[in-house]
Amino acid sequence: MIYVVAAAAIGLWVWLLRVLRKAGLKFWRYLLGSCGIFLILLILVRPWLVLPLARLIAAIAGIFGKVTGFYQAYYRYGVIFIESLNGAITVNIDLECSGFIEISAFISLLAFYGIYNVPERIYIGVVGTLYTMLTNALRIAVICTMIHFLGTDYYYVAHTIVGRIVFYVLQVILYFFIFTKPHVLKMKTGDFGYNKKEEIASKSGGDAQ
Repeated sequence: MIYVVAAAAIGLWVWLLRVLRKAGLKFWRYLLGSCGIFLILLILVRPWLVLPLARLIAAIAGIFGKVTGFYQAYYRYGVIFIESLNGAITVNIDLECSGFIEISAFISLLAFYGIYNVPERIYIGVVGTLYTMLTNALRIAVICTMIHFLGTDYYYVAHTIVGRIVFYVLQVILYFFIFTKPHVLKMKTGDFGYNKKEEIASKSGGDAQ
């Protein structure tokens, strides 16, 4: 039953996108399209990808732990075991730690971003997804390293504050280079536009006079 409802909702979503496209309402099409992609990924794709993604993140983060000996990653279970000064703790890579929500948000915003064509969106989507996975693994490594040296009492600070700051600062850098910078470069604002033909014609007219 749920698949029937999902199919009907997706059909309505596609129809509304076509209506907004014909009406020339680009902003509302982008908003509806991005929200729709995000919900599709979160509701239909999440159950199939969260566990494999969690295992992959644990395996990548576990490379640093294996080299340094600070912690051990059991990637088959998506679990990391950390020994510290005042005991040991097991960290489970769940939905939040897997980075699936952040990857879904990035793909959703990119899918209808009109500055890029379709091949560019696919390429940037792959690169951005890999970047998000690596930065998330780095976040996990930072959390585990802090717990190893400072103790299990610092789990909350490491996970909720330091880890998130590291991850989201790196994500802001990604969003700047993918969304903000290209948009600013392609804007035309008064005399700072990029219309070279008008600029050349204006100069030619001035020289003729």
